[in-house]
Amino acid sequence: MIFEQIKRRALGNPLMTEMAHHERIPKWKALAVLSSDALSSVAYATEEILIPLSLFAAAAVAWSIPIALAIGALLFIITVSYRQTIDAYPGGGGAYTVAKENLGITAGLVAGASLLIDYTLTVSVSVAAGVENIASAFPSLGPHKVILGVLVILLVMLLNLRGIKESSNIFAIPTYLFIGSFLVLIVVGGWRIISGDVPPAAPVIHEVYPAVPLFLLLRAFSSGCSALTGVEAISNGIPIFTEPSQKNAKATMLWMSTILGAFFLGITLLAHVYGVVPGEGQTAVSLLARQVFGNSKFYYAIPSTTALILFLAANTSYADFPRLASLLAKDRFLPRQLASLGDRLVFSNGIVGLSLGAIFLIIVFGGTTHHLIPLYAVGVFLSFTLSQVGMVVHHWRIREPGWIRSTFFNALGGLSTFVVLLVIGATKFLHGAWMVALLIPLLVVLFRRIKRHYVLIGKQLAAPMRSHSISITAPVRHTAIVPVSGLHPGVLEALRYATTISADVRACYIDLDSEATLRLKGYWEKTVPNIPLTIIKSPYRSVIAPIIEYVERVRSETHNDTITVIVPEFVTPKWYHQFLHNQTALVLRAVLRGRENTVVTSVRYHLEDY
Repeated sequence: MIFEQIKRRALGNPLMTEMAHHERIPKWKALAVLSSDALSSVAYATEEILIPLSLFAAAAVAWSIPIALAIGALLFIITVSYRQTIDAYPGGGGAYTVAKENLGITAGLVAGASLLIDYTLTVSVSVAAGVENIASAFPSLGPHKVILGVLVILLVMLLNLRGIKESSNIFAIPTYLFIGSFLVLIVVGGWRIISGDVPPAAPVIHEVYPAVPLFLLLRAFSSGCSALTGVEAISNGIPIFTEPSQKNAKATMLWMSTILGAFFLGITLLAHVYGVVPGEGQTAVSLLARQVFGNSKFYYAIPSTTALILFLAANTSYADFPRLASLLAKDRFLPRQLASLGDRLVFSNGIVGLSLGAIFLIIVFGGTTHHLIPLYAVGVFLSFTLSQVGMVVHHWRIREPGWIRSTFFNALGGLSTFVVLLVIGATKFLHGAWMVALLIPLLVVLFRRIKRHYVLIGKQLAAPMRSHSISITAPVRHTAIVPVSGLHPGVLEALRYATTISADVRACYIDLDSEATLRLKGYWEKTVPNIPLTIIKSPYRSVIAPIIEYVERVRSETHNDTITVIVPEFVTPKWYHQFLHNQTALVLRAVLRGRENTVVTSVRYHLEDY
């Protein structure tokens, strides 16, 4: 089929289940796949600190350094805490698994809902920020940022559908280009200040900091905490590492945190010393790079690699969202299709669902990062808090060697992230965080309803067979109904099949044209006089509803066990020929399948090519 050929060309050939262990990746590739979200936040976290401070007063940006140091300390605490999570839960699952096993199902579902929302927002925020960085260098692209964002998401989705190993090969190069370009930016920018080539616009440490409302400082801090999103991704994705997976995951997390902390503090420091204040259409990183490199080719390398890493930051979500959704599906809190591996040994349904959610957010919020950021960090820090509190309970319950030290770090992490959660909730609630606060409990309710559905269905299917009096050897009393649109070889094949399964065969025809109906009756009496044809009037030209009414009328007349509806269909030689014909048979099957004690089947007649 043409669809299968297109799929193979786009995604590659299917992989055997036995190849799953070959799809694991080493540390240097995992850094690109699982850390791109956290590393990419360097591109906008500093700007999110500066925006509220600069809007209050130009002098208020002096507080950006103390705020960045506080966020750096929080990064250290979270990193130490999550390294212990990797030791305790080598199977992955992160906050959902930890909270579910130690704090109960509800806490686990809250963590799972928070992370699913966060991963979706990660894709939309990262892509939106990437497009904005490109638009900073090429302003003519600014009006088209929504369509550009949608196209980027579709491209990343396609790459991820090809498999983890293949996508990691593609994503590794941009990630390391980003690391290299930002390292050059920080080193050259710092050297130009130290050497006196550029006079500093502000000192690194101020003797007196300007008076700023506490609420404003907390808001800047909560916005800057977007730098910590994605830190938990490695603990969720342990199974994709090559063996020893735990050791490799812990090492990769240390690398990621070190690079993230150094870059975030370095960019914030340089932005302050160079006097960078983000403006309309220009990001803080772009303005800083222009001051350091001027309009040279080195300047264009910064927004280009930043855009690439931001686009690929979405890949962290593509690695973790489908895996988390599969865990929820295996626990029967999400549709079971999300637990199935696709042709390329990835959770294809989860990848597509994530893409659709992110595209929706890009369109609704106009592809603007600053509008999406207020929604961003609530779910992250809620999952952080539940994970760390769950680890405290785990240590207290297991009491493994060194559990007191581990409990201290996890308790410190839980307390710190809970305080940040309160700050984010208070400062961003009216700016959009209320949406996430409302959506999380709604998702938890949805999870429980899905679980209830599966439990009830399972009970019915597992009911003892002796409770059913039906004998599989007893004949089924049923009537076969063949809806016809005329008399052709396909209809004759359907009628012939009907006579082999039932002694009571009836055909029905919807009268939409009196002349066509008269002609059909004449042909019918000559061709199949032994099968009764019922003509059904349809004054409103409906086809489906009269057939349904006829089926119910026959059921009430015969009182048979089953009504079998046999739908004649012809199959065109080319797939695109189907668009030239109505899809009445498809709609009829869809409507009838929900009817009790009704069997629907198709008899297909293949037309010859021409």
